[in-house]
Amino acid sequence: MLILDRPICFADIESTGLKQDKDRIIQLNVTKVNIDRSRDSRTILVNPGIPIPKASSDIHGLTDEMVKDQPSFSKYAKGIHSFIQNCDIGGFNSNQFDRVMLYNEFLRAGINWDYHAHKFVDAGTIMKRKEERTLSAAVKFYCDKELEGAHGAEADVQATIDVFFAQTFRYEDLPTNMNDLDLFCNYDNPLLDISGKFTYDEDGDIIFNFGSDRGGKVNKNLSLVNWMTQKDFAPDTLDICHKIINGYYYKADEQPKESDLDRTDELPF
Repeated sequence: MLILDRPICFADIESTGLKQDKDRIIQLNVTKVNIDRSRDSRTILVNPGIPIPKASSDIHGLTDEMVKDQPSFSKYAKGIHSFIQNCDIGGFNSNQFDRVMLYNEFLRAGINWDYHAHKFVDAGTIMKRKEERTLSAAVKFYCDKELEGAHGAEADVQATIDVFFAQTFRYEDLPTNMNDLDLFCNYDNPLLDISGKFTYDEDGDIIFNFGSDRGGKVNKNLSLVNWMTQKDFAPDTLDICHKIINGYYYKADEQPKESDLDRTDELPF
């Protein structure tokens, strides 16, 4: 059985599209699961500031008309950031999408989210490594019920929480602490940058995790690292690049801390 030493905030995002660096959040639910397993659920609807493509609206049902009078994400950013402090983070396929989208939205709001302060668990990754199914199938498989209201942020989060805790009971070989479960959900690799362009190899050396040089050690191809500094990669990825170029062996616990920017116009989350 999973042992919690602090709450987990499970999140689900409905967005304008799937490009984490360009698309925007439209709806966000964060449900905090406390150590006693009680839940505190918060949902917001956001004006993304860009048009919502019809293809996206057809999936989640959210339209420009529905959000035109809603606040921007920046109005909620400080409250969301405060809500998830001293918590770990969970979701379904969230390591590849939700956490990156949230990181980029925080940046736009002037907050440099210190994501290394959290452990990340992903019920989708656990399922892929164990069963190879979708969220709807996961609810049926683990919880023996149908998923009602799919692609609504709160419905997906509540289903994900049920699936996650069912997984911790079903798989006796799953880690029972958040440190090891965080690694399991990142396919046993420590998190370096939020978009996963870098990781470690079995020797503990930093390697590329994308493109034709995937798996190659960065110190063997500094020209690629230099090339990356000229491109539109995320700020934390570029921070690693500059440290590599300057001969600094990057350590994950030395990320820059959150912005001290004092905003006065945020809405409570």
